[in-house]
Amino acid sequence: MCKMLDQYSEKVKGTFSFFDRMIINGYLKPLMNEHSRAGSLYQLGVLNKDYKAYFMAVTESIKTRIEESAAKRNRPVQYLSSANIRKEDIAKSILKDSPVKDGLICVLKVLESCKTAKVYGSDEGKLVVKSCFTKCLHYYLYYLDKEFGFMFVKIQTWFPFNIQVYINGRELMKHVFDENGITYECYDNSFTDISNPVKAQELADKFDSQKLSRQLDAFAKSINPFLDTVYNTFGQGYHWCVNQCEFATDVMFKERRFLEDIYPSLVGHAFYDFTCTDVFTFMGRKPDPRFQGEAVSDYKNRPVGCRVKFKLRANSIKMYDKCSVLRVETTINNPREFKVDADVHHNDGTVSKEGKPMGKSRSNLYRYAEVAKACNQRVLDAMVDSVPVKAT
Repeated sequence: MCKMLDQYSEKVKGTFSFFDRMIINGYLKPLMNEHSRAGSLYQLGVLNKDYKAYFMAVTESIKTRIEESAAKRNRPVQYLSSANIRKEDIAKSILKDSPVKDGLICVLKVLESCKTAKVYGSDEGKLVVKSCFTKCLHYYLYYLDKEFGFMFVKIQTWFPFNIQVYINGRELMKHVFDENGITYECYDNSFTDISNPVKAQELADKFDSQKLSRQLDAFAKSINPFLDTVYNTFGQGYHWCVNQCEFATDVMFKERRFLEDIYPSLVGHAFYDFTCTDVFTFMGRKPDPRFQGEAVSDYKNRPVGCRVKFKLRANSIKMYDKCSVLRVETTINNPREFKVDADVHHNDGTVSKEGKPMGKSRSNLYRYAEVAKACNQRVLDAMVDSVPVKAT
């Protein structure tokens, strides 16, 4: 039970926890590994001397597929002169000027740095394919999807044709709530009111990452015609990995003023009273003299309010206010700081469960949610334990 609900039962409507921003990368594993790449190219029937010509043809097929699809749907394709231009703002402006109910909003293309491979001459006079960094054309396809809401799919048009997908979990849950008769109100990407918070949380806890993987495969297949060759040759498509994941717990107050009554005290306590040991505790860790890194607490004043942040190496927890919502949000950039149960096969043929460092595989999303939700809850509980209840 959330202590925040107990202590402020007359002021809080409920809580809701789910993924916020999710960035998922897709890799064609046979082409990514430098050690196995030569064998993969052999299976494709591509000689090193033909590498550039073969994959230039693949690149052209991807570009043609995307641009013809956009033209068929009468959606704009726009080239950007710099990778630093805010693409989301452009896509939302196009959506406002030329709205769609479902489907492709626009296609933005830009030169960006990427990891690829190039043919080099070896000391023995042979041609070899080695990894390198360069710039190539990337396409950003923005969608208003019936399940994921506003999202984008990005594809690297040169070898090895990596893909990145951006999804917002709150947008995803709107579709789920609509299907299950749950009404809601939003401010930005937060739910400020949910008609049935208990049922909403039950639905969120049933999130199916396997279904998500199938949906990602469908997006990839729609924009990359080379996938048919990959499937036929290697029997696999994109391997999906979580690049970055935010998981937020929203405490929904009945009125903004109720949150304003306690938020300054929460911020003051978080910044002045919590120690590095507390930051370890929030992350589910115990302080260890062998630890190499920093445990940091900081705060920042923003135009809309004040944000407190706890950081342990690459992972962090933020607390901030949005309208009538108190949000605590865990961002996992390095999942290996946490454990996940994995099967361990022993010499006697038995199998046991053992905690292993959590990897970035899409299959670990359930564990991302467990870990982040627990982190958020520890922060909220620590806040409530220290702040007195004000008279109404």
